[in-house]
Amino acid sequence: MGLTENTPTALLGLNGLDVLPRSAVSVAGVQAGLARSGARVAILAPPGSPVVSSFEGESSASGGRTLLLGPVSAANVDALRDLMPWMRPRPLGTRTSAGFGDRIGLATPGHVRALRAAGGGVAPIFAQQSIREMERTGRSPQQVLDDATWGAFAEGWQEGFGADADHLKTAEDVDACVAAGYSFFTFDDGAEAAGASALRTALEDLPWHDPEDSPADIRGRYLDGAFELEGHEIRFDDFSLARAAVKYGAAVTHVARLYRHLKSAMGDRDFEVEVSVDETESPTTHAQHVYIATELRRLGVRWVSLAPRYVGRFEKGVDYIGDVAVFEDDIEVHAAIARTVSPDGPYKLSLHSGSDKFSVYPAFVRQTRGLAHLKTAGTSYLEALRTVAALDPDLFREIFNFARGRYEEDRASYHVSAQTDRTSGAVGDAQLPALLEAFDAREILHVTFGSVLKEARLHDRLLGLLRKHTEHYAADLEKHFLRHLEPFVDGEAS
Repeated sequence: MGLTENTPTALLGLNGLDVLPRSAVSVAGVQAGLARSGARVAILAPPGSPVVSSFEGESSASGGRTLLLGPVSAANVDALRDLMPWMRPRPLGTRTSAGFGDRIGLATPGHVRALRAAGGGVAPIFAQQSIREMERTGRSPQQVLDDATWGAFAEGWQEGFGADADHLKTAEDVDACVAAGYSFFTFDDGAEAAGASALRTALEDLPWHDPEDSPADIRGRYLDGAFELEGHEIRFDDFSLARAAVKYGAAVTHVARLYRHLKSAMGDRDFEVEVSVDETESPTTHAQHVYIATELRRLGVRWVSLAPRYVGRFEKGVDYIGDVAVFEDDIEVHAAIARTVSPDGPYKLSLHSGSDKFSVYPAFVRQTRGLAHLKTAGTSYLEALRTVAALDPDLFREIFNFARGRYEEDRASYHVSAQTDRTSGAVGDAQLPALLEAFDAREILHVTFGSVLKEARLHDRLLGLLRKHTEHYAADLEKHFLRHLEPFVDGEAS
């Protein structure tokens, strides 16, 4: 499927330019592509075309047309979006979807190939990074989005994509991502329950003016009847209501405040919101899910997906830890809530820390009936390290030993349980790729990405290798992400 008018044969035929074939497009008489040599954008246009002046670079005559060669810059990617509107992020709705986090900025070609190999059916979010990750990698919201756009352009992706400003906590973060052009905004506000003996007092002491509520009103909404949800009955009592309000009341109020700010900042532009409450120690109960959704809607928030804290452990970069049957029983009710609790219609459940949770994907897709969003992040970075292990064992060993030294500090903001004393830096070249299948080594490498990428001697060599061996890295990504996507494609089609 494509939106271009015809094959850009003239651009592809120019000697010495070496345009990536999949990138080449023809739009309104203008041909565009990405030149492999020097990573330049190439524009071939009729003489006097105003399109040429919107790009920065050097122009020359070529066969009766104007050829412009320019850098892969912020100005040129913005001009590219004007020429090809499908390169501008857009909302995806309630289609089955997946977010592809990329901490380096070179992974999107592999992501695109995996989507195509999976056979379609999953709507992609190519630009996805949290503010925390941006700070740790030294990248801006604009850089994250631009890198993903160039990657999609290189692969000739024309089916649209979203851009997720992940784990937003402040209005300033929202503004930066709005200005960059994001279409999907994930609001995150971690919360935790008070002790049972303190709940009643804590409920009375909540700042009720913030959520525009009162103890009497909230009791009237939840204690007078049951919520009937596809055969599941959810009832509140004083204890469960107090627990929900104390655990999540402040978070819901904070999300509503950010949502109103976002709505004002976006003006008449379309956007989508995901609400995340997954970063807590205790799981979100079914009653708490009902409370969150009911209160969000009461405060005027509209969202496309919600990420509860599910049962079991969702640690970074490794498979689910827990009983899959228990997970499926639990998510069956969460999915019923998502389909029925809001008068505005169903919303998707989102699987955060979703990288490599292969054992629960079938249950997740089955119970959500395709109303599902998968969010991955660090697994693309780990695949970059797999490429390094294969091509430069000494660099991989240096990164691994550096990561072992950084792990105890870097793990503080993540739910992980790896231990460095269960790993060794003395590993032969042939055994290095196996470290990426080992639980402890995998988590250590996963959470130390920021330290590695801020260490100049490692950053420059790592990115230099990946840029030199783009096909190897893309192939590793395609193979790995097929395992992620295939259960979701199957579920979406069923």
